[in-house]
Amino acid sequence: MPPTGTTPLIALLGLFLLGTALHIHAEAVSGNARGQPSQRLSRRMPLSMSSILVLLLLFLGWSYDLQTQELVAHPIDWLIIKAKKQSDDWANQASASQNVAECVQEYQRRYQRHPPPGFDAWYRYATARNSVVIDDYDTMMEDLLPFWGISPAEIRLRTQQVISDPWNEVSEIIIRNGHAGLGPDFLPTHRWMLDGAINLVKDFSSYLPDMVVTFNLNDEPRVAVPYKDLQELRGLAIGTPKYLRQTARHSWSANRAATWHIPDDLGSTRPFEDHSRTNAFSAGAVACPPSSFAQRATSWDSSTLCTSCAAPHSHGVFLSNWTLSASPCHQPDLRNLHGFYLSPAAFKPSHQLLPIFSQSKVDGYADILYPSPWNYIDKIFYNATDEHPDPPFAEKASSLFWRGATSEGVSRQGTWKGMTRQRLVHLANNLTTVPTSRSPTLPVLLPNAQGKYTYQTLPHTNPITALNLSLDISIVDGIARAWDNDGAAQDAEFGFAPPTDFQDHWRHRYLMDVDGAGFSGRFLPFLQSKSLPFRAGIFRSWWDGRLTAWRHFVPVDVRLHGLFSTLAYFTGTPGPASGGEGDGAAVGKGVVLTEGNVEAGEEIAEAGREWAGKVLRKEDMEIYMFRLLLEWGRLTDDKRDEIGFVV
Repeated sequence: MPPTGTTPLIALLGLFLLGTALHIHAEAVSGNARGQPSQRLSRRMPLSMSSILVLLLLFLGWSYDLQTQELVAHPIDWLIIKAKKQSDDWANQASASQNVAECVQEYQRRYQRHPPPGFDAWYRYATARNSVVIDDYDTMMEDLLPFWGISPAEIRLRTQQVISDPWNEVSEIIIRNGHAGLGPDFLPTHRWMLDGAINLVKDFSSYLPDMVVTFNLNDEPRVAVPYKDLQELRGLAIGTPKYLRQTARHSWSANRAATWHIPDDLGSTRPFEDHSRTNAFSAGAVACPPSSFAQRATSWDSSTLCTSCAAPHSHGVFLSNWTLSASPCHQPDLRNLHGFYLSPAAFKPSHQLLPIFSQSKVDGYADILYPSPWNYIDKIFYNATDEHPDPPFAEKASSLFWRGATSEGVSRQGTWKGMTRQRLVHLANNLTTVPTSRSPTLPVLLPNAQGKYTYQTLPHTNPITALNLSLDISIVDGIARAWDNDGAAQDAEFGFAPPTDFQDHWRHRYLMDVDGAGFSGRFLPFLQSKSLPFRAGIFRSWWDGRLTAWRHFVPVDVRLHGLFSTLAYFTGTPGPASGGEGDGAAVGKGVVLTEGNVEAGEEIAEAGREWAGKVLRKEDMEIYMFRLLLEWGRLTDDKRDEIGFVV
């Protein structure tokens, strides 16, 4: 503890930093209100404000007792406080406009262009459906920005190329005269996806120009443009004339359908390479800067935990930056930690910028994200009933629940040992089986008798019982996607559980969500429930910018090294842990009995549930897709620098 005489001084310093931060924040808000240019939310704060907030967070939540080298407060407390502030700030700036004129002005300020034709119809559509996201479509605009670096005619040609051969595993929907329909060639196994996309656009297709939209039929992303090439395209895009003049033509170019005509001499084109069932890390790492860790480290020792890889997005073992945690550029060890990188089942990438709409992607890929038909047509959905109730958070079983298949990647030569799903099940089984003297110990951040936080070793006699929860984590339906002896090896390692009704999830307080071969179809139902989602993954979807980790869900590093310290924060410990090392013998410090922060968990669960009900509805999927296709219509129009919507 600090000397008694220093306590008032420390308190005054904290208040001073807090007051300074709030003053600078007020000035920043005032500046924005005066119409000064803004960037993405992460860049909206002045440097001095960011510095003050960093100092404040270091002082309040992440500081150590200089004498004992112990944490004086739990990092998650301050991650939650920071997340709430970030979420509130995002929500406020995402819906600042009160009418279409203000919305147009905000669009021009953010993106330095006029909105596309039809923007007024989009605004009416969005406000009629009570959208709380009117202004912030930065994720969408980042996806589309490189396409301003190539001509409309070239975009259309590349569109025809990717659908010219079924081998490419890309299919299209065609919009003609205000109606959306299937293209002539599609894979019957994926018709549900294309029909879902058509249903997604049918209520606003009358406002769309004639065009062809090409959809990735695989779970895995497709477009990884090398860093230098992508920077050149972005530079061309930023350098194109914006024509922010008083007038703009509000209509699309005439006879657009003819511009999408397939050339007679096009033939069959395959602009992709097949990298299925091989390590795919290098294919995506080309998007990283040449100086990045991922580009410089050509191999990695998978037997050790790369703490320096996790450090940029972490505080200790806790994930502090969800967005950064998906980047491969500082994490070369990801090549051995996820099925997508280890051995993807169906991976056909291209290093050329191609017009591919995908349901999800990993960081560094240039696919265009759109709302997944999987969620829109309710392939999996939340439906609590009397038979499958969703009780209040405090009344749920204190358990972490996961069921799933080994679908993350194709295992060969033991690669399953690195896949996130298999590592999760392995970890859970090792902590819950009959203990022996060789069973693993579990270091967890817990308070000691002095009220400070240290990493305590839970006893080997069964470490999971020292936390106030149970683990119910199993693979169902046997082993899938395994070659040679890898199936038998996993059969011997894992116990299997019978399939359960998806609606049984709601009995459990904590729900684990882990990537499969691509996006997570179950995460949205998890958010809609009264349970608390824990999310570990590298895939990102159209809605990721709308959610804030530690405010709407609990983030977990794919290394899983912080999972149980995170759980311990919410569950507490019903009995003492050793505080020692190795064999768990008591050494005198002791760990105090903690009841856990159940209320904090319930608050995050409720905040996620409430926010999902506002920004992740089916109406929000339609609103996002409507605006996306207006932008795509403008990008593919030969007069794109002349058309737009002006009040």
